[in-house]
Amino acid sequence: MRYSYSMATSPEALASEKLRPLRRAEYDRLVGLGMLEGEKLELLYGRLVRMSPEGERHAFSIVRLTEHLVRALAGRAQVRVQLPLAASDISEPEPDIAIVAPGDYLDGHPKQALLVIEVAQGSLDEDRSLKAALYCAAGVPEYWIVNLVEGVIEVYREPRGDSYASVVRHGRDAAPAVPGFADVVVAVRDVLPSG
Repeated sequence: MRYSYSMATSPEALASEKLRPLRRAEYDRLVGLGMLEGEKLELLYGRLVRMSPEGERHAFSIVRLTEHLVRALAGRAQVRVQLPLAASDISEPEPDIAIVAPGDYLDGHPKQALLVIEVAQGSLDEDRSLKAALYCAAGVPEYWIVNLVEGVIEVYREPRGDSYASVVRHGRDAAPAVPGFADVVVAVRDVLPSG
């Protein structure tokens, strides 16, 4: 095959055209073989992406969410914390929280979630764009961002293609309900660090 390059072709565009995405099955094999041991990575759109380090505020919110959701959903749904979600053939993110149907998932990571929650500080732009599009395309009916920067929970609903049609911001006095479980609400003030 012969290639002709114009001066307008950037090295990034050329590299992008020649890259083959890593598939989820290949990624899972690499993990199973221990080849990515000690690395904090997730597979997003066929590429290995380094996960952001977690600070104290991020950890605080995850612990609070986990404690509350595990108690409230015991026996009705599984709360998975920073574990893989088989979102597509080329994406296997590890959301901070995913609420999935009960199961042992020994034959593969869950492919569907009722709710995905990301806690965001430095990753806020990525969580609003890249992750929102990924979860929407995967059919996640509701996606929350615990926005540590602005002190709100952003609730994304009504997936359409690769974007959510509805985004509602809940302040400290709000308590959004977990989809599918009207009796389970999350008090925003309880999962946000004070100050």
